[in-house]
Amino acid sequence: MRISKFAIPEIIFGRGSIVHLASCAKRLGGRRVLLVSDQGLVAAGWVDRIMEILRDNGLEWIYYDAVNSNPRDYQVHEGAEIYVRERADVLIAVGGGSPMDAAKGIATIVGNGGRISDYEGANRIMRPLPPMIFLPTTAGSGSDISQFCIITDVERQLKMSIISRSLVPNISIIDPLVLLTKSEKLIISSGIDAFAHAVESYLSLLSSPFTEHQALKAMRLISQNLRPALEDRSIEALENLSIAATSAGMSFSNAGLGVGHSLAHSLGGMFDVLHGLVHPILLPHVMRFNLPASVDKLAAIGRIVCGPRMCSSQYIAQAGISWLERFFADLGVPVRLRDILPDRSCLETIAKAAVNDACTLTNPRPATWESLLGVCQEAW
Repeated sequence: MRISKFAIPEIIFGRGSIVHLASCAKRLGGRRVLLVSDQGLVAAGWVDRIMEILRDNGLEWIYYDAVNSNPRDYQVHEGAEIYVRERADVLIAVGGGSPMDAAKGIATIVGNGGRISDYEGANRIMRPLPPMIFLPTTAGSGSDISQFCIITDVERQLKMSIISRSLVPNISIIDPLVLLTKSEKLIISSGIDAFAHAVESYLSLLSSPFTEHQALKAMRLISQNLRPALEDRSIEALENLSIAATSAGMSFSNAGLGVGHSLAHSLGGMFDVLHGLVHPILLPHVMRFNLPASVDKLAAIGRIVCGPRMCSSQYIAQAGISWLERFFADLGVPVRLRDILPDRSCLETIAKAAVNDACTLTNPRPATWESLLGVCQEAW
């Protein structure tokens, strides 16, 4: 049996768990917090609520919100300069994947120096990072659980994948009540992002019994709860989406992803599109590309979304992919690359950048830039 490892942070999960934020910071030795978020969360009132919790518990903070939806390298360096200058001693990131990835990048520079591009790839962070506490406000990115950090290199127009055990935060506080203020677009994009994490990590070459169970659980919960969460903001459905995103994060953090994320990183670095809305376009075509190498696993996914059937693995695998295409179309999201890109001329550049992404290494079927171009052409 192949040796595998499984790394996750301490997780505090449940409705109202946000109140434990300050006590967790104190437990990690924090007295002066760098609070990383984005401007969208200010309007929802969650930043003020967190500041209130910190103030009531005698903690000081510096607020940094200059973070884009795809965090830039210069924002990471700016945040690190603020952390050092203001003598912060703990990082708290609140938001979706972007603030959390920015906080990971900031922590990397604070602990290791240099430029964030120095750490692109796997296992290049050698020194300890300052303590990190994450509070996700979407049920999708999994950054609060994972060993991944995705930062846009502005000069190269490329999303860098940085992978290290050091990037797993000390504590993740997951409060499903936060999702009640999310827009329909964010609930959809986050849920599909988590579903893609689950699918690709389940198919990954590094999957193990520990990750496969979490991935299957995530797919089942998302397929059953995404619509109820959208239709009436059911807190039970939102809570199940939070569980699903956490499970998917546990899976992909330890098993890796695949070429769907390689292409999404390449595409997002060039065009700054919302990451979660790339996957309804690419995922079905990536699954078809991987079908020759993963028939039985794709059949298991087919049985989750279509229900148990007396048929061949090949048939139910293809039926599951078709079900997903209809599911995504019914959600009203873009389902063709032509809906988000100006023309086809960029597809070759996207494919050539994606083949060098770290996520390509764990894809179940070997991929060349030409085969990735074929996936993009099918998705056009």
